[in-house]
Amino acid sequence: MSRVVAEDLSPSRDTVPFYTQPFTMDLPPRTMTGASPTLGQMLKRVGDARREAVGDGSETPVHQVIELGSPNLEVPRSIPFILSFNNLTYSVKVRRKLKLPSLFPRRRDVLGGGGDPGAGENLFTTTKTLLNNISGEARDGEIMAVLGASGSGKSTLIDALANRIAKGSLKGTKTLNGEVLESRMLKVISAYVMQDDLLFPMLTVEETLMFSAEFRLPRSLSKSKKRMRVQALIDQLGLRNAAKTVIGDEGHRGVSGGERRRVSIGIDIIHDPIVLFLDEPTSGLDSTSAYMVVKVLQRIAQSGSIVIMSVHQPSYRILGLLDRLIFLSRGQTVYSGSPMNLPTFFADFGHPIPENENRTEFALDLIRELEGSPGGTKSLVEFNKTWQNMKHSRKSEQDRQGLSLKEAISASISRGKLVSGASSNDASPNSMVPTFANPVWKEMAVLSKRSVTNSRRMPELFGIRLGAVVVTGFILATVFWQLDNSPRGVQERLGFFAFAMSTTFYTCADALPVFLQERYIFMRETAYNAYRRSSYVLSHAITSLPGLIFLSFAFSAITFWAVGLDGGFSGFLFYYFIMLASFWAGNSFVTFLSGVVPHVMLGYTIVVAILAYFLLFSGFFINRDRIPAYWIWFHYMSLVKYPYEAVLQNEFQDPTKCFVKGTQIFDNTPLGEVPSSMKLRLLDSMSKTLGMRITSSTCLTTGADILKQEGITDLDKWGCLWVTVAWGFFFRILFYFCLLLGSKNKRR
Repeated sequence: MSRVVAEDLSPSRDTVPFYTQPFTMDLPPRTMTGASPTLGQMLKRVGDARREAVGDGSETPVHQVIELGSPNLEVPRSIPFILSFNNLTYSVKVRRKLKLPSLFPRRRDVLGGGGDPGAGENLFTTTKTLLNNISGEARDGEIMAVLGASGSGKSTLIDALANRIAKGSLKGTKTLNGEVLESRMLKVISAYVMQDDLLFPMLTVEETLMFSAEFRLPRSLSKSKKRMRVQALIDQLGLRNAAKTVIGDEGHRGVSGGERRRVSIGIDIIHDPIVLFLDEPTSGLDSTSAYMVVKVLQRIAQSGSIVIMSVHQPSYRILGLLDRLIFLSRGQTVYSGSPMNLPTFFADFGHPIPENENRTEFALDLIRELEGSPGGTKSLVEFNKTWQNMKHSRKSEQDRQGLSLKEAISASISRGKLVSGASSNDASPNSMVPTFANPVWKEMAVLSKRSVTNSRRMPELFGIRLGAVVVTGFILATVFWQLDNSPRGVQERLGFFAFAMSTTFYTCADALPVFLQERYIFMRETAYNAYRRSSYVLSHAITSLPGLIFLSFAFSAITFWAVGLDGGFSGFLFYYFIMLASFWAGNSFVTFLSGVVPHVMLGYTIVVAILAYFLLFSGFFINRDRIPAYWIWFHYMSLVKYPYEAVLQNEFQDPTKCFVKGTQIFDNTPLGEVPSSMKLRLLDSMSKTLGMRITSSTCLTTGADILKQEGITDLDKWGCLWVTVAWGFFFRILFYFCLLLGSKNKRR
């Protein structure tokens, strides 16, 4: 019977094991044709054996290596993963700097002087090649570093390998163990650490890693096991002393720069990915912190991962931790190989590295010197091709005989990597691990908890918003104190409602920077399937509701009885509901704009302008009947229109309540200043002329008349309420599509 034996990987003395118990599992016997068991069978046995060996109270097993073969034939441990990339080429179009001679070419150019733009170029654009036929390979257990001066293409190559360049723009092939690496598969088995440390400032190191574990580890894994996984990772990253410290920002003291960088790495390797990409992980750090970061990366590589990073200029100590180097110069490879071969390479090129000099510094200085020469680095590029061909011709094919991708991934899962895997019985490599580790409701719960935890530690943000609402409500309450039912009181009521509704929407503008601050955290986390975009949109809406409920209640309670609005307690409830709906619609609208506009100041400008247009076309300044036909569409799109009409109907809905009686008809006219006796005589004259009795107590204008004068005849107050709520949902849906289309996080 064939057996698959999982033995402990011999870690270096710096490696902190995540898992603790080896295990053995039986596979079905081979068929008569000698075919190996399917991946589905293998994964099923992995899960069964893990449950038997680990039990409910143990933690996730130690990193282990699977050896495939019969009991009588021991197969030597080959390299499980080899990431190969061949002839990667990436070009972009850039604008030309237009000069007068280019607009008016000389006569000799027109007659055939060779002034025509090249392929893909025209008078206004030119093509710039950022990567030019880059080839190489990276293996698990090793760190491959991409070096070069600024603008050499380091970050571009990392993006190309990490599938952060649009498919049609990048030419060349990427394979893992000889099989083409598809986008969906790469997202599941890899992680990408950005150059900037994008973290929530008010979460501690332990909380940050724990939330990442909740996202990336499956729901089937118990809370205690996730917590132990986080504790093991904290030890591996050397963050034990900072575990209870908040990350911090400009206004809050937190962890050091090196610790922030290690936390950034930790949140992306919580599920123990097979491939790890890092863009300048040592930039901005002192030499000791940079060395500690790369030392952590070495431990990660030794646990069975491929680590690929870009680095500007490594120190001598860091160079000793690197296994493979690729030097780039203006998008071309000038050296590819082991750091140990650098002296031989440059000696053969005719520029030997002096004794006691940093090899990488010498190489970078020489490359920069060649870039400034007339011929550029062409000679070094050609020499590298010749030197590599000679090197590979002497290389044996023995180390090329690795495991298939299916077998290698299964072996990695069996020794604890890809913690979110080992749950599918499908034999296809793309179906071995789920696209997302958790269901939507679980993602929403974790996102909501993280947002509330971070916000709760910055109460001043909500306090300022509440203060603005309370102060605005207090000013309105005192200015419009106990309005009467006279014609002037009606006019003042209309002004109060218009200002109150517009203020409600303007107060929601503070929601603009919330997503703008989280934008790049969101893009980083969703780029590698930490959670769904829909989960983020739903949790964002849910976490905003408690604050909106409290704000709308505070504003309603302060203004309703102070202004003397009509309707009693039922009228207050509807007034509160329409305020809450207005806050909801305004918050959703501003959130949608935050997904469209990437800058805070530009976003505030747009919000203020659009809300002003909404108020203009709401029906307060100009009735619907007076709005020009070519602008009437804006009236129906105005967010202020519907809550404004709703509160007016709530106020003037009583058919028995009178707002203009007898002599009040002369108010707000030049006749308003004449004596009361004269007004009564005028009423008598009007009565005789009209043929009806009009006295000082005759009701001339009711609430229905006011609503008709204001042109409020389309919807009743509940219809306006539901339309306002619907606007909020509509903008949340638009926000989702903005995230779906605008956060691909890929170069074009």
